[in-house]
Amino acid sequence: MKAVVQRVGRARVRVEGSTVGEIEAGMLVLLGVLKGDGEKECDELAAKIAQFRFFGDENGKMNLSALDLGRQVLVVSQFTLAADGSSGRRPSFDRAAPPAVAEPLYERFVEALRGFGLQVATGRFGALMQVELVNDGPVTFVLEVSAGR
Repeated sequence: MKAVVQRVGRARVRVEGSTVGEIEAGMLVLLGVLKGDGEKECDELAAKIAQFRFFGDENGKMNLSALDLGRQVLVVSQFTLAADGSSGRRPSFDRAAPPAVAEPLYERFVEALRGFGLQVATGRFGALMQVELVNDGPVTFVLEVSAGR
């Protein structure tokens, strides 16, 4: 399972011109589910992200998490994170989990974040979405947990 986590001043996701998810200061999580991922990887990544200390403290050091600050989270499914562009000029998506596997894990990830007490908004799984954000910093991390660890 792979995620791009961005510290944002605000973010929203629109589908067919309508806003389906929106947050103020917090984090935007683009989530990719890979073949072989299961509940273990989902729960591990959700815990890591909920507790990931990439917000500034009173000294400007990245010592605080979204949990510490009560920040909001916007989670957007993004299968293209599974892409392999190492060969040729076109990405391969062979590593992406099929939708029937990925969607329940995406939903579990969202519920796991909520289980930590975070306020979570979402995009719409499988939809063509437009994501707008104000990246704070900019601060962006790629986090990944692998099946079989």
